[in-house]
Amino acid sequence: MKKLFFLATLLSLTLGACQKEYLNPSTASQTQVVSSSDGLLTLCNGLQYRYTTNGLLSVLYNATALGGLSTRELNILNVGNIEEYNVSLGAGNVSNSNVVVRNLWTQCQLVRANADLVLANVNNAPEAGTRSGIVAYASIFRALALGTLAEFFEQAPLVTGDNAPFVPRAQLLTDAVAQLEAAATQLAATPVSADFTSKIVPGLDLANTIQALIARYSLEAGNYDKAIAAAAKVDLTKKSVFNFDDNTRNPIFEVAFGNRNVFEPTDANLGLTGVLAPSAADQRLPFLVRANPTATQNRGLAFYTANSAPIPVYLPGEILLIQAEAYARKNDLPNAVIALNRVLTKTPAADIYGLGAALPPYAGASTQAAVLLEILRNRNIELAFQGFRLPDSRRFGRPGPGTAGAERNRTFYPYPRTERENNSSTPTDPAI
Repeated sequence: MKKLFFLATLLSLTLGACQKEYLNPSTASQTQVVSSSDGLLTLCNGLQYRYTTNGLLSVLYNATALGGLSTRELNILNVGNIEEYNVSLGAGNVSNSNVVVRNLWTQCQLVRANADLVLANVNNAPEAGTRSGIVAYASIFRALALGTLAEFFEQAPLVTGDNAPFVPRAQLLTDAVAQLEAAATQLAATPVSADFTSKIVPGLDLANTIQALIARYSLEAGNYDKAIAAAAKVDLTKKSVFNFDDNTRNPIFEVAFGNRNVFEPTDANLGLTGVLAPSAADQRLPFLVRANPTATQNRGLAFYTANSAPIPVYLPGEILLIQAEAYARKNDLPNAVIALNRVLTKTPAADIYGLGAALPPYAGASTQAAVLLEILRNRNIELAFQGFRLPDSRRFGRPGPGTAGAERNRTFYPYPRTERENNSSTPTDPAI
């Protein structure tokens, strides 16, 4: 993974909507970088570098922290980590100067802006197969950036520029899906070249990742038919991962799960109680957490066990639960239960990552509400520590802040002060 470490983005691009360029005379100019296949491929590798690595700055770390600390999935170990501690308190304790919120916003905006730059200049790559790979790769990270913003904010800009307008989160999701669909068409017509494969950071299965993200963001946008169709195209026997090593480190292990200084899973039940509590027989639990950690061990395991531990872009269980939820929301309960049972009965040995519940099939009530509740329970377990619990809590209509039995301490996050100071289009912050 030294390729990823050394091929961080060469350009200084827009932070949010403030269009300022800071030039480093020792680096190539923007025009030079985007004028060749090698330059565009370097930028593609930079997209992954910015999204996944660099510890506290990475989108992966900040999405996990925001999603987990706001829903009691994660517990603060040291209140001296004041920014994470304030997220765990929620409500008005999370101001628009909070660093976790700011880093997630800023890094997502930079990934989106860099991906847009790549896509706008892809025709400078002369070989069709290289162009196809570049479009697929940039589209994936553009979608991840827009999708992550939509999971934590009510609105965000879609373009880079002075006082860039904000659009509703639903538009962020539909725009991400449209770009992924265009990339899928191009990739199917023109397979990637050997030149692309030899120069891009390995790990991502482009075709399957595109369909998985179409399914994910279509579900979140409420387009259930599209979510079902895309999920059916994902080969659940193929891995697609972000790879790491001792230079480009797994950010959750590096910052949190590799020590007892920042946060860890709340308890052996992943912070789930009442109707959402997992079965004691669920074999996913020992994969995800240490039941009895020592005094020096973080409780967290999952995909964050070493600096070099790869992190899946999506899980087979996520794809099955997307199908289950989409069918359930269409009130097609027989098909919803079929997909749900594939998650419940899956053994660790039958899963490509070793994550399996090995439980009996669903035996609850044949009602939409009951089936959706079981789907949510399994999303909370199957997708633990991946930042989904906050958007899931919102989408499933679980008790929010200020209500009895609240399961989250915020619903959306405020826009960072850096954006507000540089973009007069920034909307009013959500109340909570």
